[in-house]
Amino acid sequence: MHTTLIADSGATKAEWRLLHGGRSKTIVTQGISPYFLNTAGIAALLEGELLKKLKGVTVERVFYYGTGCGNPENVKSVRKALRQVFPDAKAEVSTDLLAAARAVCGTNKGLACILGTGSNSCYYNGRTIQRNSPGLGYVLGDEGSGAYLGRKVLQYYLYNTFDDELRARFDARFVTSPVEILDSVYKQPFPNRYLAGFTMFLAENRGHFMIENIIEDGINDFFFQHLCKIPEVWKYPVGFVGSVAWGFRDKLEELCHSYEFELGPVLQKPMDGLVRYHKELAQD
Repeated sequence: MHTTLIADSGATKAEWRLLHGGRSKTIVTQGISPYFLNTAGIAALLEGELLKKLKGVTVERVFYYGTGCGNPENVKSVRKALRQVFPDAKAEVSTDLLAAARAVCGTNKGLACILGTGSNSCYYNGRTIQRNSPGLGYVLGDEGSGAYLGRKVLQYYLYNTFDDELRARFDARFVTSPVEILDSVYKQPFPNRYLAGFTMFLAENRGHFMIENIIEDGINDFFFQHLCKIPEVWKYPVGFVGSVAWGFRDKLEELCHSYEFELGPVLQKPMDGLVRYHKELAQD
């Protein structure tokens, strides 16, 4: 196999896996959002945080999967930066959704879903994404995501729906106020990340009927609004990637059983699946 570098990049953090001489090395850098960094900024980040950790290894192939790479202009910017930093390498730049599909499906047909800070889903034919739900973002969409579930937690808190026990637990856990919450959501940067941070309250209070209702209703909204509109969902396995999927995989299993879907792999992160995919492809 060629000396290969695989990247899985969000806006906050990027995980890189170097495959070289039968060995594997993981490197973590700042995330890359081409909406906030131009080509020069991306190249500077890679030179400053990544290149020095490769210790003179000549990279021959780069497979980059990242946020914002559904936009053709962003793809051009990332690819140009990769060519500057790795002039001897062939670079492929793809979406985080294709990363999820390759990680959970490999070269087989199936459905791939992301349930992390945001959410997404697609039907994958073993090579390319064939059908994809529209991504409306955390304000209008992102059903089942951390931002969606976190928003439900805050609604229960601010509308005083939580019982006394849960309200006391919330107050002890977050030490915040309605004024601070509204300011963070409507005036501060990255409100989707802020909202997603409240999913930990769900994970820490499993078993309470209100908590279970929030989790089940939020993930069921994802199944109903997205998966049920993909005809192939009743023919092929449905795999999931992301922190929410991993944390609430018991609910995924219950809902797949209810909808008569076949549950595929559930991964916290796509990297191990991507390494397996690219190794298998290199052997063929």
